[in-house]
This record gives sequence, C-alpha cells and structure tokens, in this order.
Amino acid sequence: MHSKEEQIEAFSSLLDIVWRLRRECPWDSKQTFDSVRTLTIEEVYELASAISKHDMAETCKELGDVLLHILLYARMGSEQEVFDLKDVCDRLSDKLIFRHPHIFGNVEAATAEDVSKLWEQVKLKEKGGNKSVLAGVPEALPALIKAQRIQDKAAHAGFDWEVKEQVWDKVREEMREVETEIRNGDQDRIEAEFGDLLFAVINAARLYDVNPDNALERTNRKFINRFTYLEEQSKADGKKLKDMTLDEMEKYWQDAKKQE
Repeated sequence: MHSKEEQIEAFSSLLDIVWRLRRECPWDSKQTFDSVRTLTIEEVYELASAISKHDMAETCKELGDVLLHILLYARMGSEQEVFDLKDVCDRLSDKLIFRHPHIFGNVEAATAEDVSKLWEQVKLKEKGGNKSVLAGVPEALPALIKAQRIQDKAAHAGFDWEVKEQVWDKVREEMREVETEIRNGDQDRIEAEFGDLLFAVINAARLYDVNPDNALERTNRKFINRFTYLEEQSKADGKKLKDMTLDEMEKYWQDAKKQE
C-alpha cells in the first residue's frame, strides 16, 4: 500500500483539482449547499450498497465520490467565509480527542462495550452538546436505523432488559396486540401496533448482536435473486407469472434456493 507521504500528496493534488473545478467548471461553480445535499445522500447510499456487497473496488470508487462532496462543501464554506477545510479538520480532531479520553487522557476502557458507554457519557458533557441521551439521534435517519440508534443509546444509559431472552416475551406481546387490532379493524391502531412489533424485533436483533438494517438488506438481496430466477426460468418455460399458481411458483422458488 501507499506510504503516508504518498497519500498526503494525493490528497493535496485532489484539493487542487476540486478547487480548480469550482473556479472554472460551469456546473461545479454554480452548485450550492442545497443543490448538492440530495446528491450527497444518493452517494452515501451508493457507498452503503457497495459495502454491503463487499465489493472493494466499488467501495473505493464510492468513497471518492463522497470525499468529493466533502471537499466541495468545504470550498463553498470558504467562499462564504463561514468555515474552510482546516476548520472541518480541526473540529473533527477536537471531537475525537475529547470523546476518546481512554486514548488521549487517563480514563480506562478495556473493551469495545466500555468505549461505547464512555462515548455516550462524554457526548453529554460536550459544550453545546446533547442535553438528553436520545437528543443525538438524527431526525432524518431512516426509521429502522433510527430505532436501532434509539435502543443503543437507551441501553447505554441503563434502560435495558436484565436478561436478553426477556425480549421475546415483548415480541410475542406485540404480535398479540397486532392480531387484536386486526380483528378490531382499526387501521390507525393496526399501524401503531405494527410499529411496536417492528421496534421490538429490532430490539431483539440488537440484543443478539445483529445489525437489523444489514440483516434486512441481506434478505432483500436474497429475495431479489430468487424472484429474478423465478421470472427468468418461468419465462424460459413459456409461462407467465400472472397465470401460474403459487404451487407452480414454489417449485421455481425452491430451485432458486438450491442455486445459492
């Protein structure tokens, strides 16, 4: 791999390129924080997709796209004289040092779990920081990831099951409440109880060290692959999905599972 000096040189060269694009490119020069924001979200999702597929070449490419956005924001901040790249780096450095007293101070943290708990405690002490444990959960997070972060933070504050197996009682309780509201026919209550059930299942995943977003995405990809196989094979056999019975589809589905 490249030396630290080579990486610094590459970063410096990239800065020159981005700064020049901002000055001379008609498209880059007219971009604003608002116009780039949605593109950044798209790039982050593309990066997440590459990571979930364990595609290192694509991950490298998408990291470059995200880095471009960071540098572009820093340049726009400099033009507006509100912050520049040095400010961004300094703020991050200060935050990392403050939140890692077990590295840069005299606090002890022997395990990753100790560090995670310490992280939440330190964040509450930051100047201008969060006044509530849950205040640091971004509002804009997707609901599944937000639920996971809420539960992580609450658990680090001591709000958790004494024995992790107890969570299954909660899952079963929420399932019964969903079934009750379905029988009652109250759509608003059905939605509310489904939310409680999903929240409980996500909590169970946390307790068993499973990332629920990763787990769901894994199932998404598995379903897509199997359904695509079903479409392609049934079409090759001269059949249309809308004319097939579930039993006929199931045979293709089982064949798809064998291909995995």
